[in-house]
Amino acid sequence: MSDEPRSEREPFRPAAKLDRLRIRSEVLSFVREFFKGSGYWEVETPTLSADIVVDVHLEPFVTQWHENGDSGNAPRSYFLQTSPEFGMKRMLADGAQAIFQIAKAFRNGEVGRLHNPEFTMVEWYRVGDSYHQQMDFTEQLVRAVFEKTASLQLASHVEQDNIRHFDDTSFGCVTYDEAFRRESGTPVLNGTAAELVRLAEEHKVVVPAGIDADDRDAILNLLLAELVSPRLGVGSPEFLIDYPASQAALAQIRNSDPPVAERFELFCDGIELCNGYQELTDADELRRRIADQNRQRAALGRSELPVDNHLLSAMKAGLPICSGVALGFDRLLMLALGAESVSEVMAFPFDRA
Repeated sequence: MSDEPRSEREPFRPAAKLDRLRIRSEVLSFVREFFKGSGYWEVETPTLSADIVVDVHLEPFVTQWHENGDSGNAPRSYFLQTSPEFGMKRMLADGAQAIFQIAKAFRNGEVGRLHNPEFTMVEWYRVGDSYHQQMDFTEQLVRAVFEKTASLQLASHVEQDNIRHFDDTSFGCVTYDEAFRRESGTPVLNGTAAELVRLAEEHKVVVPAGIDADDRDAILNLLLAELVSPRLGVGSPEFLIDYPASQAALAQIRNSDPPVAERFELFCDGIELCNGYQELTDADELRRRIADQNRQRAALGRSELPVDNHLLSAMKAGLPICSGVALGFDRLLMLALGAESVSEVMAFPFDRA
């Protein structure tokens, strides 16, 4: 087995060492058994679909369907899914209670140390669970994956210097507002765009020319990325919960003061591992959010995405109260193995695909 650095290996070879890829295979099998042992069953939904999550921050890959292979007919756009969310929620509306999927997901334009345009996502939903219950389950899963990875490293004598364990202390948990107060000295949920710009200036965070000074959410995202995220979960994983209501995505909004999205993300060493929601079940609200995201996309010069979809129909039929989580498997394995990049735990990342 070659020990040469990934960047120096011949491009036809896998980017990750075979020992790591064997561990990847074992961990994927372990994750499947973990879910099955927890009462979930595995499902498959389309990777290529006419439906797509509409999000100003996610750019899908688009392809064209020519009926009967006839390029003379008007083609129809289909999308490689940015997550299996829509398909899985349609199954919940039809009576599924606890389901998971290990799927390939695709996001255009995202490549780097923590991103690959094609990546492996673990996504799951359980009817009746709150998002706090899903946080508990997420902690159990992440702990179990780290322990399994460590045992495989020991058994195969692979990179034993990188073995990592968590102590028995529960993962941390901090609200969005408290995280900002902790790292910047200022809560932000009630802050205006102008106040957020001043906060950025105080902490020497440069607001790029492409961000409108009145775009409150864009400035919040910038401050989160520059000031808060790098310090989340350092030493031990930490949940960030209760996001601004304007960043609810497909989460419920709690009518508190101020209102917040019942949403969480788990961070480890400043790296986001997953995104979880108390799921939105109101079809009319989903349609409103899709329209709002499309307006934001248009303002940024991006193409608008389809408004009508099967999930709207499923919600109208009755999506039950549920919570769900989408977790990036490549990032999780990267951290568990002590790797520096997701490319180091993939066979053929984008530059070798």
